[in-house]
Amino acid sequence: QQQIKLQGYTLVPLQLYFKQGRVKVELGLCKGKKLYDKRADAAARDAKRDIDRAIKTRR
Repeated sequence: QQQIKLQGYTLVPLQLYFKQGRVKVELGLCKGKKLYDKRADAAARDAKRDIDRAIKTRR
């Protein structure tokens, strides 16, 4: 519980299932991405989008 209160940590549901008529959720504690990771992912996503557009227009 203390780590959840620290800034930058988040509880993320990993798995959801039923057991004996109840819903069970497995939780994971994770830390968010750094700014440079977000930029790299955005650049890769934009590049893939441009490639897909180019391929689509050539057909």
